[in-house]
Amino acid sequence: MFPMKDLSPTVSMNPNPAGSSRGSLPLSPSASSFSSIWDGLRGGRNSVVAEEKRETSWIEKTFYKRECVYFIPNPDDPDSCCCGRSALWHGEDVTEETSSNENWLPGLHTAQAPTDAFGTIEFQSTNHPTKAQYVRMSTIDTKAESVLSLLQKQWGLDLPKLILTVHGGMANFDLSPKMKRSFRKGLVKFAKTTGAWVFTSGIKTGVTRHVGAGIGEGRSKQFKKKLVTIGVVPWGVLKNKEQLIGKNITCSHHHGKSSYVQSTLDSNHSYFLLADNGTEAEYGAEVIFRRRIERHLNQQKISKGINTPMACVVLEGGMNTIRVVLEYVTDKPPVPVIICAGSGRASDLISFAYQNTTKDGKLPDRLKVVLIDAIQDTFTCTEDKAKELYFEILMCLKRRNLITVVNLADENQELDMLILKSLLKGTCSNICEQLRLALMWDREDLAEDYILDGEKAQINESLESVMMEALISDKVNFVKLLSENGVSMKSFLTLNRLEELYNINPQCQFNPVRYFIKGLRKNLYPNYRYTLPDIGLMLNNLMGGAFQCMYSTKEFRQKYVALRRISSSSNSTSSSKRSMKRQTSYLSEATGSMLFKYPFHDLLLWAVLMNRQQMALFMWQQGEEAMAKALIASKLYKRMAQEADADVLESSISEHLMENAEEFMNMALEFLSHCYHIDVDHTQQLLTDDLKNFSNTTCITLAVDIMHYDFVAHNCCQNLINDIWMGGLQTRKNSSIKVIAGLLFPPFLTALDYKSKKQLKLMPQTVEEHLDETLEDDSDDNDENENELDDDSIQSASPVKTLATSNSLPKLDDALKAGKKPPMIRSVSMHFENQRKLSRQEIKSLQKMANEKQGCRIKEHLKKPLKLTKMIYKFYTAPITKFWFYLITYLAFLVAYSYTILARTLPKPAWPEVFVMVYLLSFTAEKCRELALLVPGPLKIKLRVFASFYWNLWDVVAIIWFVVGVVLRFNPSTLKASRIVYTLNITFFYIRILGILSVNKALGAYSKIIGKLLKHMAYFSIIMLIVTASFGVVRQAVHFQNEEWSWFMVRSVFFYPYWMIYGEIFKEEIDTCTDKVNHPDGCTYGSWVSPLAMFVFLLVIFILLVNLLIARFNATCVKVIPKVTEIWKYQRYTVILKYKLSSLLPPPLAILSLIYQGIKFLIWKCRGKEHDFDSGLKIFLTEEERDKLHDFELQCLEDFLRQKEYKVQTSANKRISTISERVNRISAHLGDVALQEKSYRHSLQMADQGVTKLEEIFTNNYEIVKLMGKMVPGFDAYASMIPSRQ
Repeated sequence: MFPMKDLSPTVSMNPNPAGSSRGSLPLSPSASSFSSIWDGLRGGRNSVVAEEKRETSWIEKTFYKRECVYFIPNPDDPDSCCCGRSALWHGEDVTEETSSNENWLPGLHTAQAPTDAFGTIEFQSTNHPTKAQYVRMSTIDTKAESVLSLLQKQWGLDLPKLILTVHGGMANFDLSPKMKRSFRKGLVKFAKTTGAWVFTSGIKTGVTRHVGAGIGEGRSKQFKKKLVTIGVVPWGVLKNKEQLIGKNITCSHHHGKSSYVQSTLDSNHSYFLLADNGTEAEYGAEVIFRRRIERHLNQQKISKGINTPMACVVLEGGMNTIRVVLEYVTDKPPVPVIICAGSGRASDLISFAYQNTTKDGKLPDRLKVVLIDAIQDTFTCTEDKAKELYFEILMCLKRRNLITVVNLADENQELDMLILKSLLKGTCSNICEQLRLALMWDREDLAEDYILDGEKAQINESLESVMMEALISDKVNFVKLLSENGVSMKSFLTLNRLEELYNINPQCQFNPVRYFIKGLRKNLYPNYRYTLPDIGLMLNNLMGGAFQCMYSTKEFRQKYVALRRISSSSNSTSSSKRSMKRQTSYLSEATGSMLFKYPFHDLLLWAVLMNRQQMALFMWQQGEEAMAKALIASKLYKRMAQEADADVLESSISEHLMENAEEFMNMALEFLSHCYHIDVDHTQQLLTDDLKNFSNTTCITLAVDIMHYDFVAHNCCQNLINDIWMGGLQTRKNSSIKVIAGLLFPPFLTALDYKSKKQLKLMPQTVEEHLDETLEDDSDDNDENENELDDDSIQSASPVKTLATSNSLPKLDDALKAGKKPPMIRSVSMHFENQRKLSRQEIKSLQKMANEKQGCRIKEHLKKPLKLTKMIYKFYTAPITKFWFYLITYLAFLVAYSYTILARTLPKPAWPEVFVMVYLLSFTAEKCRELALLVPGPLKIKLRVFASFYWNLWDVVAIIWFVVGVVLRFNPSTLKASRIVYTLNITFFYIRILGILSVNKALGAYSKIIGKLLKHMAYFSIIMLIVTASFGVVRQAVHFQNEEWSWFMVRSVFFYPYWMIYGEIFKEEIDTCTDKVNHPDGCTYGSWVSPLAMFVFLLVIFILLVNLLIARFNATCVKVIPKVTEIWKYQRYTVILKYKLSSLLPPPLAILSLIYQGIKFLIWKCRGKEHDFDSGLKIFLTEEERDKLHDFELQCLEDFLRQKEYKVQTSANKRISTISERVNRISAHLGDVALQEKSYRHSLQMADQGVTKLEEIFTNNYEIVKLMGKMVPGFDAYASMIPSRQ
């Protein structure tokens, strides 16, 4: 044996050898600067090149190739070595002294060398060229750890969640269309849903050809997950492998026909590990190497206590496949094997034995011979070899729990589901571990149909840990599945878990929680752990106004601190028993669902703040207050989008957040419409119900806050707003005229209709009105005459509410037919059981009116007229009355103010001026009251909310300006200056009328349009100011070159250019040569500059800017005018709410109202009752009424979701998809039928040919018999007995 020579050339890698004169010449300054620029441009390229060099050097240092260095003649072919190569390849120094008895071994007779083949392959023979990465590596020297590092660090793959290795026949074989379709579909679905790594032989023959075809079909569809297919290929059997030799190269690879000796790579694989043991044209180098890699990957931890699951799929196969199955099922840990029955050879033999063996792995004797004969026929082997394979099959079946047989021809059996079931059956028996695996694989169907199947498993284990992982992984379907299978969110959601959810790493680069908390809390260190108080601070900031999240309340903070102290002192014993007892009480309350009473609310906020839209939608569908949760989510998304846009983040982030906000806004509007069609009264209660879980706000307030025009413009909201606008008045036609008549002629208010106390209770109220009504009810109960019925009592006995619903009418009719009192009559009797009994005549009268369904007209028969004091109170507290009262007094104020500035200013104020001063003093006091009662909270929050309304800022400026005028008014030296201040100040109050008249449908909408146009004009004014100043300075400098500095020059700079915008060009003063008035001496130096500058100025102003401004105004009007009605309805609520919450009397009489309210406040304080300054409008329900309202909302939500699901199922796209699936299924069946028909025809042809041959044989035999009869004596009698065939 002689070592072969190293024929590889030596290549110098030094690009600039010593002695080169390049770079020795001195550089000129220009050349030096050019070289610096060139170096900068090469910087990016050099970094990329350096990275590629590092990758190349790592691969060369880690992986090796194997080449034969000893020539051992092959006994069958003495001219070739046992490695498969010829003697010529080994070199010319081969002697005849080589020992032919020595066996060739790769470890002894090959030498290692750094790998010289790695890079990227481009497969060119497909319509769309695909790429795959490859490395040639030694099967002897390569460690499995190095291969994993290559896949993860160099090729950028994540650790697999599952490993699937496919084995089977190496030669090409055919499958029926149904089996082929089933195998490919199941394999692709399995790979794309679980993120598995699929290992094959990588060669385009046999089973790998079917795997590659399936992966190719999967790649043609756009999946989110990349399909990872790794081929472990013997280097020696590759065709044209010389093209692959090179370091970090990109080579083209063309498909060709594979043979047993020369094979081509499959183009549908992503990565190739080229296993090299020094042999040529021989298989087997990859078997042990592939198994070693799979075993190492199987040992990797994908979760706590769970290794990477692994499964083996067998399709067809030969004798070696049976041994592979035996190795997998007897390995430690064992690997589940899935046998594809009906695919041929080894798969059919194993499946036959599997179906006929007993549980202990024994085969009946009568089938033993059948199986051995089948093995002999299948593999054409000897009987001894067949018996050996038979025993190997029986050894496999002793682990039949690890073997699963799937019939690919059966449409009810899905390959992917059977693979997953076999993995769960063979790896773990714990339900939680199985669920965790299904969660990692993202297969909720597996968890639902197999793991959580009630017939197969009794779920006695805690699934809360799995629920936590599902929330962290954002697996909505799993969260829904676990919720339906016994996981209670009230017991699941704890303080630590909720904080852990807020501290998880985001799925994208943008982390909303960290981004917004970083702006609220400075100097956050990198690993800062967010707490719920931090989240509460963030929510308060995003919601704005006086919103106070539950996490920032005092009660929650106390419980939070107590729980944190308990957790920190759980291991210490120094704390006193008393403190531990107090802390334990807090803990028991927290664990008793007191800390998170509505867990879906908290999880919805978490999902929104973490920007997990699908999870947020699921949480919205669960629990109470669905409408409020949709509006809260919209508000948060909208504010987050505005903050992201203001900080100039990626535009896609802001757009994505705004899309999420719009989705929730649409959901809230659709849900409102659905509830409105079911029950109007309950829906209006939902709009104004006190949301205790969301800072005691209301749904309609949230809709106004997020500027949801369509929501506020809905008929339900507008009906509610109309009721608030009318207050206690029961009038619809000519309401404004009637109110004005009542104000000008007070006795007329007795002729108006008023609402009953029952109706007023169903209307939203302030806390103050509710408390006053409660006191009034108490006093009425004490002072009411027992023998009289007042109006409100009769109104409460009215059957309006009962007759208004469809459910109450049948009950009423049945009761009347049965001779019993109807339900509403019984309620009347119960109401007056402590006062007096209704007479029979009264009961008959009520029953008669109930049958006639005259409902609310009972009061016309039995009621007593309203008291005058109640009429006056209801009339003057109605917002419509306040509006006209305020408007009349305001017009009087403007008249007095106009008279004051138009008439001569006297040293002492006249009575109109005194009226103006008193009015504005009262107006200022009313503004201070509005500020104090606007929202609960500290003064800082009140001022922030107060300043959010532009008209409030307008009023503040007007008041301050007027105060300045009053101060100047009483100083004789500044009397004239005060008149000018008054004159300018009145414009504020005239423009203020636009805000007052915004309740009008025409004026209110157009005032909104004017506001938008002014906003756009402000930006253009800046541009015009720049252009005007530039021209004005040039004109002033050219026209007046000898002027001394004065402030009048600044006025001249802007005076002439400004009027030129409106067409006044001052033609006499354009040129100094023609301006004899200002320039009697003639032309100034450079006089031609001014006309030229004026030419450019007018061109820019008139042609460009003015027309651009007009176009912008037109675009705004086109955009806003179609929504004029919605905008008016939206801002109408704000105006009506303002008058609803204003004082009873307008300025200047508002001081009397303030004095009355102050006295009432002192009385409340003296009685020891806390006065809530919450001025929002809401309804006040009992706990029982609120529970009924929540039940109504839940029922509407279920029906709403059911209808949406039905719409999705019946949509055009869904129908098209369903029809397409059916067409594909029918087409596949037709293909199978055509194939069967072809097979039947072939069988019939073969049978016909067989019959023809039999006829020929029979004819020949008959002729022979006749001939023998002639030749043999006595044979004629026997021949006559044979029938002749005609």
